[in-house]
Amino acid sequence: MSDFSGLNRHAPRRWNTEPFGENSWTMFKVISEFVEGFEVMNRIGPCVSIFGSARTKPDHKYYKTATEIGRLLVRQGYGIITGGGPGIMEAGNKGAHDSKGASIGLNIDLPFEQSSNAYVDHDKDIDFRYFFVRKVMFVKYAQAFVCCPGGFGTMDELFEVLTLIQTKKITPVPVILVGTDYWSGLRDWIFDTMSEREKTISPQDLDLIPIVDTPEEVLAIIQEFYDEKGGRLEPNYKL
Repeated sequence: MSDFSGLNRHAPRRWNTEPFGENSWTMFKVISEFVEGFEVMNRIGPCVSIFGSARTKPDHKYYKTATEIGRLLVRQGYGIITGGGPGIMEAGNKGAHDSKGASIGLNIDLPFEQSSNAYVDHDKDIDFRYFFVRKVMFVKYAQAFVCCPGGFGTMDELFEVLTLIQTKKITPVPVILVGTDYWSGLRDWIFDTMSEREKTISPQDLDLIPIVDTPEEVLAIIQEFYDEKGGRLEPNYKL
């Protein structure tokens, strides 16, 4: 996927007058981000990616839930991957940090967000300029995905993962939505409109997104999945 964040479709169209070599330098910047990410992530064992809002406060129930999810998963031998920012991301990293597990932060360079949260391991704190490189790291090294309530970014990450699984571009892994009161309306729309009325997805695609409310349910789904597989899978090297 391309990073279109710098484009404005309403701006007057102009021919590229920049030096021809600029695109080549951009390619090298992208490659350098992949190399740095791979070098760090290849040293870490099995992980779970946790997605969710950067706006969730520490006293919110979903912050507390995400923290406990991080704790439980680390105790089962998983590291925790988040976007490295505040909110749900901070909560997941906090749970990993509190249980002395691997706490990874994949930060993105944005003008309105601060640096990584205090619970990311210093040697596992990676900065990215390009969203698509960051997404590869989220997906390639995750044995499961846990989606807590979030905004556009969380939806983007969720549907990217579902698309990759649906199209068999990555090995199928658990994708778990946390929060019935938050996600049930979306799941109902996917079933009623996409599956039943418009037939734009298959009915079995709904099986890809179970909804739970407790950290224990998250852990149970992941454990059951890998018990049936006979162990944890390797990273998604198809990417």
